[in-house]
Amino acid sequence: MPPYSLDDFTFDLRRAVPPAEIWVGSGTGTVTQLAGSVCGVAGWFSPPLAAPDSRLTISLEVDGRDVVDAARPGAGNRGILPTGGTWRPDRLIRRGTYHHYADSRMTSFAVESILTPRHGSPGYVLTLVVRNRSNSTHELTIHPELTETQAHNVPLSGWGWVPPAAGSGEPITLSHAGLSATLEPQGEVTFTLTVNVAPTSDVTDAEHTTREWESRLAQALHRLPTLTSDIPGLEQYYRRSLASGLVCWWDHPDFVTQPFIATSGLDGGALCAYAWDTGGYAPNVLSLMLGDSVLDIIESLLDADLTDRYAIAPDGTGLGVAYAYSGWSLVALTRAAAAEHRLDPTVVARLYDVLIALDKQFQPDDQTGVLRDYGDQSNLLEMRGSGWEHVVASPNAERAWALETLAELSDLTGAALPADDLRASAQQIREEVIRQLWDDEAGWFRTRYPDGHTELTYSIQAYDVLRSGACPPEVAAALLKHLRPDAFLGEYGVSSVSGEDELHYETADIDWSGAGAYTGEGPQLALTLWERGEPDLAWDVLRRHLWLGDHYPYFPQDHYSDKPGAPATGRRINVIAGLTGAEAVLTGLAGIRPHPDGSLTVHPQPVAAGNISVHGLGYRGHTIDVAITPEGFQVSVDGRRLSPGQDGTILAVSPRS
Repeated sequence: MPPYSLDDFTFDLRRAVPPAEIWVGSGTGTVTQLAGSVCGVAGWFSPPLAAPDSRLTISLEVDGRDVVDAARPGAGNRGILPTGGTWRPDRLIRRGTYHHYADSRMTSFAVESILTPRHGSPGYVLTLVVRNRSNSTHELTIHPELTETQAHNVPLSGWGWVPPAAGSGEPITLSHAGLSATLEPQGEVTFTLTVNVAPTSDVTDAEHTTREWESRLAQALHRLPTLTSDIPGLEQYYRRSLASGLVCWWDHPDFVTQPFIATSGLDGGALCAYAWDTGGYAPNVLSLMLGDSVLDIIESLLDADLTDRYAIAPDGTGLGVAYAYSGWSLVALTRAAAAEHRLDPTVVARLYDVLIALDKQFQPDDQTGVLRDYGDQSNLLEMRGSGWEHVVASPNAERAWALETLAELSDLTGAALPADDLRASAQQIREEVIRQLWDDEAGWFRTRYPDGHTELTYSIQAYDVLRSGACPPEVAAALLKHLRPDAFLGEYGVSSVSGEDELHYETADIDWSGAGAYTGEGPQLALTLWERGEPDLAWDVLRRHLWLGDHYPYFPQDHYSDKPGAPATGRRINVIAGLTGAEAVLTGLAGIRPHPDGSLTVHPQPVAAGNISVHGLGYRGHTIDVAITPEGFQVSVDGRRLSPGQDGTILAVSPRS
């Protein structure tokens, strides 16, 4: 049995904050509600079919009188009024009420719609349940209206960042088993409608979608632990983080891998896999979820030409341009996979070839040639002004970490890479990052343009330099001083650019330009601080994100740091980097850290805020439990309590022999 059931991920729609555009997926398709309605359905995607402009509206006829489903403004009889609902990974349930007394007769009924995307077939199933709350009998007819649109057939190679547009193709059809019924006093009737691209009388595949989701939970979560805590918001944040990963999990038979981990995908956009998002934010949690399939994901990314592409489409086709962070991200995922899998040395050799070839896409710096000039924003953060461009501390520091990690993987697998040279290059890069780019007076890194122009861009990316091991103690201390309110810290998260940076901070493009951040950045910063031995500051960063678990069913691409919410348009509705929350909690707060030699160490970080229990993590045939109190912690492996070493670390699982 998986540690969590579908009901454990249920979300109350009344708590949703912008963007409140809620989608639900099956693993082969997605669909969304029609805003402002209880029963209406908007666009849907079932690759290769795209129907973003499809609309299904519903009205009721009760005893010959029309009852609309539109939540129209104004007083009086405005039709069915929404009362809330719930999201679950496999379905979207909405509820409404109609209660009117007229002509000496009470008409009162509740409406519930259950929207389920089909698995293995295009389209969706809409189930309507009408419950009579009066003692009168009513004659009821459902009037569905499906727009005359078609499902656009888009090749799998064409599913990139932007959702597919509407177009001509397959006719969309509506089928049902009857639309009229007698509604007895205190009685209930159910209607089932199926939207497809061909006539069908199949009304059972909503149950099929649920069974597929139950199987997916069993596959993806069986080794992940449950988390319980008396700290307000922490449990929900952890679960919503896991949900963020689950909704990116596709098992479409025509995709390059099964499962295929999309960067986003629910709204039809970013139904592709960016190396950065896939490997760069939650490699350990993702590896635990995928099991042996993580190797297939790595191979699919290696098969793409990452020297000239940043992502793969669902069929494995490379998309985009060379991206500075791709190599480091793929190394991070491979390192996580090595903890539980004996890597084939050819995989490590291929990874080395990709990293070296990607390096050659970018010019050596003009001082020593050790650092790389990563070009303009198209290869980096896509900020809308000048700043974090060309010779930058990050990802040069990540490049050093990646080279050093490749040396480690080579030693473990016998890949015969030039390990000593890789380590020497890594050390040289780290030294040059500090020598060329660190500004002692500002306590920050400069960026340098080809003509020698430099800028102080107070980007959150500087903390990735800290994580990559390039910062001496005095540099680290200076960086940490900038983690303060109104600079990088907001009440509801972190700002991707410091609010004190007058030249580069803005409020309209929040993921990398300020007033908010890409969803993975905040928890990754917290994880970095735990790794660096700053537990109080780490918790202070993470706690600012706990509100997300109460207000989103899954985490959006980015969110504001000074108010709860995210941009209403122009962003993806979900993102795989939402898993970073679970990564930070498990590997940072709980201190559970797998290593490439197969060992696993545990060094929890107690917080004054309360108690935390992490139960049932599965690793190499062992079960790990961690209990954390403000005063200390206990770690058990297979039911046996272990004692920490002098530095507080516990060797929970020994290296492979």
